[in-house]
Amino acid sequence: MKTNVTCISCPLGCQMVVEEKDGKYTVTGNTCKNGEKYGIEEVTNPKRVIPTTVVINGALMARLPVKTADAVPKGKIFDVMKEIDKIVVDAPVKMGDVIIKDVLGTGVDVVATKTMPRV
Repeated sequence: MKTNVTCISCPLGCQMVVEEKDGKYTVTGNTCKNGEKYGIEEVTNPKRVIPTTVVINGALMARLPVKTADAVPKGKIFDVMKEIDKIVVDAPVKMGDVIIKDVLGTGVDVVATKTMPRV
């Protein structure tokens, strides 16, 4: 089975072909090792980092930017977003603070991506 994949692990955006034969994967078209890893993962277990915002009380702005600290399985993105949408935090918050620990048992935390002092 052959699958065309556009690599997103670096800015080059290599057009790759991932081929599976007898349970083994080969990747062509990548210019670095990251592309090979990404291509195989994209075919076997695709994941994404989720950037979004949550409501914050007591800060200058009404929304705090957050993201998953690592990629989560693509099939869980909507469920993770539902959990994130439930969250309201109080200022102050520092960049890197954990907003949700181990969201939905994925082993991935949701963290703040901006420092927001209390006003």
